[in-house]
Amino acid sequence: MNPLLSKKPIPVEERLIFALDFADAAQARRMVERLGDAVNFYKLGLELFMAGGYFELLDWLSDKGKRSFVDLKFFDVPQTVASAVRQLRGRKAAFATVHGNDAILKAACAEKGGIKILAVTALTSLDDGDLRQLGFQVDAKTLVLARARRALEIGCDGVISSGLEAEELRESLGDKFLIVVPGIRPVQNTDDQKRTVDVEEAFRRGADHIVVGRPIRDAADPVKAARDIQERIRRLFAA
Repeated sequence: MNPLLSKKPIPVEERLIFALDFADAAQARRMVERLGDAVNFYKLGLELFMAGGYFELLDWLSDKGKRSFVDLKFFDVPQTVASAVRQLRGRKAAFATVHGNDAILKAACAEKGGIKILAVTALTSLDDGDLRQLGFQVDAKTLVLARARRALEIGCDGVISSGLEAEELRESLGDKFLIVVPGIRPVQNTDDQKRTVDVEEAFRRGADHIVVGRPIRDAADPVKAARDIQERIRRLFAA
């Protein structure tokens, strides 16, 4: 078995997280209903938050037995982030993302309750050139590793990371934390995500969960697309 393949007791069908990137909650609900048991874990981001009905959708997913991932990348003064995480605790969210410095991450962790706090390292839409433009004097891999190490020391439960950095994170920091890999592209990538890997590569590099959006949402048959990815994951973990 690949030594970096996740050994955490995560139900195999929950290793796939589908990004509900839709313009409104009604569209999101229709897709959840359509996917049925093909997907059990959903990520809700900023677009849905701004559309309205976000928290009602979280409650609805919970009532249907689905897990939810609040991807709002909380980034504000520590007291405000702490208050935001505290407000979220009653919504039965499994994960929430937080961005920022040590004080912000500490504030989020102090209020997390049963929510797992995932620190954002570097967005998968950014490459080394983008990071230089933003003023960082290191490459993406170095930045991700430094941020992840700090986040875990503070008490975060895991990190959001490109699959390209997952292997080094695992080898350097061990397996006692979650790695959630977005930007998964089952086929050749043609969109705005720059630091991508495919399904198998992400897990072989140490991911615990992958986040897939457009390859399922935009497929001619989203249910088949989701089931195909789930089958690839099952085969990988059964090997």
